[in-house]
Amino acid sequence: MKKVALHTLGCKLNFAETSTIGRQFLSRGYEIVGADQPADIFVLNTCSVTERADRECRQIIRRTLRHSPEAYVVVTGCYAQLQPQEIASIQGVDLVLGSPEKFHIFNYGGDFTKNSASQIFVSCIDEAESFSPAYSAEVGGRTRAFLKIQDGCDYQCSFCTIPMARGGSRSMPAAEVAGQARMLAGQGYKEIVLTGVNVGDYRAQDAPTLLMLLKELDGVDGIERIRVSSIEPNLLTREMIDFILSSERFCNHFHIPLQSGSDQILRLMRRRYVRDHYRELVDDIRRADPDACIGADVIVGFPGETDRLFEETYNFLGELPLSYLHVFTYSERERTASENFAGRVEPGLRFRRNEVLRLLGREKRAAFHSRFVGKTLPVLFEHAHPRGRTSGLTTNYIRVGAEGDDSMTNTIRSVRISGADDECCSGSVQATSEQSRESLSNLPTNLYGQFFIQSPNVFEPVASEAVKELR
Repeated sequence: MKKVALHTLGCKLNFAETSTIGRQFLSRGYEIVGADQPADIFVLNTCSVTERADRECRQIIRRTLRHSPEAYVVVTGCYAQLQPQEIASIQGVDLVLGSPEKFHIFNYGGDFTKNSASQIFVSCIDEAESFSPAYSAEVGGRTRAFLKIQDGCDYQCSFCTIPMARGGSRSMPAAEVAGQARMLAGQGYKEIVLTGVNVGDYRAQDAPTLLMLLKELDGVDGIERIRVSSIEPNLLTREMIDFILSSERFCNHFHIPLQSGSDQILRLMRRRYVRDHYRELVDDIRRADPDACIGADVIVGFPGETDRLFEETYNFLGELPLSYLHVFTYSERERTASENFAGRVEPGLRFRRNEVLRLLGREKRAAFHSRFVGKTLPVLFEHAHPRGRTSGLTTNYIRVGAEGDDSMTNTIRSVRISGADDECCSGSVQATSEQSRESLSNLPTNLYGQFFIQSPNVFEPVASEAVKELR
């Protein structure tokens, strides 16, 4: 039996697609092994959002060939779509497949015998009109599944290569999404994460808006939790916020990309909102559900970002009641508009600004976590760790660790939180779920009828000398 190793770079959408490719191999009798183990075939699904992703692609291929020198190497995904010749020039690569070709490996790989030269099959991304379904499960057990509902993007953000790598926006019909959700629930998954390139732009004939799809999924039996991975600020409506927070199935977790807290930089980025609109969204969510988790993406070092404009972003983020930050350092990408913008920020300064915002993000995450110490939260446990520990996630995206074993995997237990830091919370599993439900019935509810925990507002502007040190 031939062995296949798969490795994913990038987002949850890539992860879902790699898992789907893996199931194609399993259905044909191949054995899936870890990416660090000897294999006959190695499939790398790439990302090209940052320069680092490109470098990492090369490093992984070379590392794989050191322990599996005769492995047939397939490289696909966004980097392969954008730079196929560059990948083909890497010694040991046998097959390069573009984004439209990635789910047809068996049409191009033949018997997967190593080639003397790389083969390239990359079609024009403008021709990508079909939707390729995909879903994945997290490593360690059937607890959370990532379900692809949308692909591609019609936006033209000045820094982004995704439209060139994945094509225009297209969506899975709502009936098919619901069918896959039922299938995943039937296989025992407790949580489904809806993912895509621009999820908020979901549009299908049987569900013209994302909100209509969410309402369809809310009626699917067997799913205990549904989480939306990310929604652009201009596409997240108040009606959608109200629906998510009033639903018993949807998680009170919102990831809303910001990218910059400066309106001047947002215009250069060609984003479709201003910071005041973003602030209103965050404030609306926080008023409706004080315990909701709200996360943001931020890019530092974009061309034209002066010290003053970076400080605008820092102060804006400090004032917002966010739960965490994902911070990215800007890197020039070929064929993007921003590649030739004036005001290039020196790389060293970019990295220092990144560290400043990462520190702020840790402070915010620690503050958010600390609000729940002494409270009891429902946790979906994912898998056991060494030394009798296990961990899982709350609906509001808090990682919680507790004493436990494999018997708790894929179960939702009430955990009393006893400790918190900027990475996770820790606590003890309560005796029975029935007892936990009885105790929850005594808690106050928010304006949507959901339970919430009253606690003082800890989201005050964060004072720091870090920004001053950059001057």
